[in-house]
Amino acid sequence: WVQLVESGGGSVQAGGSLRLACAFFGNSDCWGDMSWHRQAPGKEREFVSRIDSFGRTSYAASVKGRFTISQDNAKNTLHLQMNSLKPNDTAMYYCKTEACTSWGKGTLVTISS
Repeated sequence: WVQLVESGGGSVQAGGSLRLACAFFGNSDCWGDMSWHRQAPGKEREFVSRIDSFGRTSYAASVKGRFTISQDNAKNTLHLQMNSLKPNDTAMYYCKTEACTSWGKGTLVTISS
């Protein structure tokens, strides 16, 4: 079994920052290759960023240079540092374990102009 619990969402003004966290519980075989996705109101869920077990990262073009993904293997926690936030970053943010295709319930990020 796997449980992912996101936190750190909130409401900030454009230009601000937030740091999301995703706590991982369960089968350690499912930890390592992790990703963040988001879903804005009325839109489909989209990829944001991914990190693999070697620490290699990838980002959506819309967030590259503003967001940074990282993982703390000692604490089984995934992070997403989000800087220079824009109103169109407003969405529910979800973490996912790629190895076992499990999702958290999400944390809401709201950016006001």
